[in-house]
Amino acid sequence: MTTARIRPAIETDIPALVALEQNFPPDDRFPVRTWRRLLRGQSMAYAAVSDDEICGAAVYLYRTGTKVARLYSITVAPSHRGKGVAAALLAAGEADARNRGCDRVRLEVRQSNATAIRLYERHDFRVMAKIPSYYPDGETAARMEKPILL
Repeated sequence: MTTARIRPAIETDIPALVALEQNFPPDDRFPVRTWRRLLRGQSMAYAAVSDDEICGAAVYLYRTGTKVARLYSITVAPSHRGKGVAAALLAAGEADARNRGCDRVRLEVRQSNATAIRLYERHDFRVMAKIPSYYPDGETAARMEKPILL
């Protein structure tokens, strides 16, 4: 299991969160302005911290009137992959979603991102649809969902 501590992300984390996404395709990265909005809106952002450095992050979105939580983004620093950080971020988000009365978590992932799809499948997410041209570069997304028990 990971030695990273999962906590809510705060505004002073934004430079580290932006840096963490440098491994994403340019169109998939959040600018500072988006991070500020996410930290203030109907969302929950988590930071995974190891040795006083942010090594992972996840953002969950919530909408009034629905019981679906949306995993909007998750990333782990390359040096911390395979150490349980993503699993810890998924568990934190699922617990929060359950506490908010959600009965499932949904996400979209690039169809070509086999590593992420395997991670989600290990955590009981299943593909429910394919969405052609979902990403700005035209790539198809796999929409995945996981039921959570209340």
